[in-house]
Amino acid sequence: MMPPVPASTSSIKTLVALSGGVDSAVAALLLRRAGHDVEGLFMNNWEEDEEGYCTTAQDFQDARAVARELGIPLHSVDLSAQYRERVFANFLAEYRAGRTPNPDILCNREIKFGDCLAHALRLGAQCLATGHYARIEQQADGPALLKGRDPGKDQSYFLHAVRREQFRQVLMPLGDLHKAQVREIAREAGLPVFAKRDSTGICFIGERPFREFLSQYVDTSPGPIETPEGTVIGEHQGLPFYTLGQRGGIHLGGQRGFAEAPWYVAAKRPERNVLVVVQGQDHPLLFTRTTYTGPVNWLVSPPALPFEAGVKLRYRQQDQPATITPQPDGSLRIEPLEPQRAVTPGQSAVIYVEDRCLGGGVITQTDI
Repeated sequence: MMPPVPASTSSIKTLVALSGGVDSAVAALLLRRAGHDVEGLFMNNWEEDEEGYCTTAQDFQDARAVARELGIPLHSVDLSAQYRERVFANFLAEYRAGRTPNPDILCNREIKFGDCLAHALRLGAQCLATGHYARIEQQADGPALLKGRDPGKDQSYFLHAVRREQFRQVLMPLGDLHKAQVREIAREAGLPVFAKRDSTGICFIGERPFREFLSQYVDTSPGPIETPEGTVIGEHQGLPFYTLGQRGGIHLGGQRGFAEAPWYVAAKRPERNVLVVVQGQDHPLLFTRTTYTGPVNWLVSPPALPFEAGVKLRYRQQDQPATITPQPDGSLRIEPLEPQRAVTPGQSAVIYVEDRCLGGGVITQTDI
């Protein structure tokens, strides 16, 4: 079954952000079949490194092969300077502050649907299309962001920070499809990337060890590992290398005077360069009852009063019923119905009512 792609009777010029992967390739194919005047646009967001971990060069060749197969022009734009200034700099600042950021969210807002959209419009496009698994509905009061139909691939979480007006000229043709359908469409059409594996992680890190990369930019001084009572039981390799709720990679082993239970990261204390750990995945210090965010990007008219909604405090989490209380400074107080495990400052809290994404903000702190 083919998805409902907006048909064009007047040759709408639509630039597709061709990444070199199967998703954007199928997005271009479906729009071309629907009558759009399709062209491709490849974004370069990172300079190639000498070690070859970044795959930009190969991705560009794959995008060229797709464009050639579809018979469409392919443009390219170098946004690496903008990416370093507005995404990568924030990524480093967050790690230096002891938080765990998600640069893909900021990249969507600032680069893909900011600079890239602006470049597409300068090229004469009326729309920018992407291979995201999400849906955009143009409603009477403005565009609405909805979850993708494939629950395992839904990417609305990563799109919640995009300014609402930016969605007015955006198409996401894959929103009604499952990943298996997309690969089958690509295979049947003979697209050269139909079997290309999905990219994982962040381009500027690639497949290299995360610690190796981060240590080039962030102070990773070792420090004590402590229990909540202040007993020193080991040494960490640098706070940026650890995430709340993490089990592996702590390297504590058996500790005299403690049970033979696994250790988990419960807190980071950057002011003392201390990593706090607890035993047992259900330890009370791993759970929080209240989460606070920074300023919220609303994709609806901003509510002024407390309301009930679902919240995702990390990607792929099921929506958690919660009371959402807007604060005078534009932030949120979020109180889920049940305590939430390993809520991590620097990640995002994203609000939903059924399939509609209302917006969200970066998590700043939590209360037990």
